Amino acid sequence: MTIDNPSSCRVVILGGGTAGWLAAAYLSRTLKMTGITLVESSEIGIIGVGEGTFPTIRSTLAGLGISEAEFLVRADATFKQGVLFEGWATGKDSYFHPFNMPIGGEDEALLPHWLADTSPQRPSWADAVTVQEQVIRAGRAPKRPEDPDFSGPMNYAYHFDAARFADYLREISLAAGVERIEGTVDAVQRKTDGDIAALELADGRTVPGDFFLDCSGFRALLIGQTLGADFTSCAGSLFNDRALAMQVPYAQPGAPVRPYTLATAHEAGWTWDIGLTERRGIGYVYSSRHCSDDEAEATLRRYVGPQGDALSPRQLRFETGYRECQWIGNCVSVGLSAGFFEPLESTGIMLIEAALRMVGEFLGPNVLASGDRYARDAAARSFNRLMSARFERIVHFLKLHYCITRRTDTAYWRDNADPATIPEPLRDMLAQWRHRPPSRFDFVVDLETFLPPSYHYILYGMGFETKLGAARYPGAAQAREVFARVRAAHAGARGGLPDHRALLNHYHARTGIQPSKVSR
Repeated sequence: MTIDNPSSCRVVILGGGTAGWLAAAYLSRTLKMTGITLVESSEIGIIGVGEGTFPTIRSTLAGLGISEAEFLVRADATFKQGVLFEGWATGKDSYFHPFNMPIGGEDEALLPHWLADTSPQRPSWADAVTVQEQVIRAGRAPKRPEDPDFSGPMNYAYHFDAARFADYLREISLAAGVERIEGTVDAVQRKTDGDIAALELADGRTVPGDFFLDCSGFRALLIGQTLGADFTSCAGSLFNDRALAMQVPYAQPGAPVRPYTLATAHEAGWTWDIGLTERRGIGYVYSSRHCSDDEAEATLRRYVGPQGDALSPRQLRFETGYRECQWIGNCVSVGLSAGFFEPLESTGIMLIEAALRMVGEFLGPNVLASGDRYARDAAARSFNRLMSARFERIVHFLKLHYCITRRTDTAYWRDNADPATIPEPLRDMLAQWRHRPPSRFDFVVDLETFLPPSYHYILYGMGFETKLGAARYPGAAQAREVFARVRAAHAGARGGLPDHRALLNHYHARTGIQPSKVSR
């Protein structure tokens, strides 16, 4: 959709970073809007540790009209095909959440027949219904050099350097006509009807606007401090409130690059470990109620090993939760100003994408330019209902990773399994799933960020037990045929895809840009 907003309709984005510059790029390049101004301050740093994405990012990037090869090199990006979880269920377990959907049959139809197989030879659920686990374990890329941009045999997302990605988005946004103003906001002017009229900068300049996007991060300068949107804390269910992050060089040049995120459980949290071309992004997300900062740093350093001896971790403190009203009047919050969850399953950028798409749809081709206040406020109400529901369901999905653990070795894991910390809707579903497989009626797809197959990968990857009892499900013969076809396809999938680093080297050679030459 293209939004035709005349120059008299001014859109102001407060804040740069991934949220601000992705918003600027999306509005200017995908929606072809004009009259966009982004205000950012070099005195205010960006979080810059959100380096993982979900497959939705591919359609977002394609809509910007850029080449995948250029994006990969400019953002120092690598391919991500899912998440490998280590130690979440028992402390010694391992399972994949791949991005591929189950193939050869409906997920809902296959699951009961996999559950009914109690033999020791039964493969993991992910391995039974996709070839992607085999591809990931073999270190293969999700696509081949000849595949079209943003598509390939495997479903995939990316890891990237967040600072370089923001720089790249800034460059293509400015080329599309976005105006950048360097400055720090000192005050916010309001209209008599409560709308925001302008941003007053510390140097005396004023930036007026008709519609504002608050991408100011945790400060939430517009949506929170100015417009007073309440914050809903989720700390009672999701305990983690701090993170320590390092950028760790590879021990050897040209080391293999994992085509997945590695999430390893620890005593009071978990580490993320993602591979870029020249380094790994590693961080420890933890609960300050269950360990001290010094204990957390010791855990991180044990995980990183000697490669981190000369490095100082960067600490991030946060409160998990979201704002019930993320769009008030002529202001919508995007990114951290709207809410924040720990980077498990890469929800951050995905929520930015969802917000931008909804804003584009709900404003429509005429609402923004028409000045129809009722239509705009109706759009805000719809947006708030849908985004609040989406955030709420993400809480349920993230909590699922913790609450079905069988670990009892630390208070952190015992508290996570305490039914009192599980949101009631999730608690109700788990009670039912003990006796039946998940059903499509358990999910409202338009409100879900993670579709039912993702729940299945987590549930049964962690060894959740569903007792079918005497229930009989149709399609047993067809299910056996599907499982056999998937098994037969494993070797071909591994052999038909290139090594991950080899494909990355191909893209770098094709563009002629070396990783060390990418500007920061």
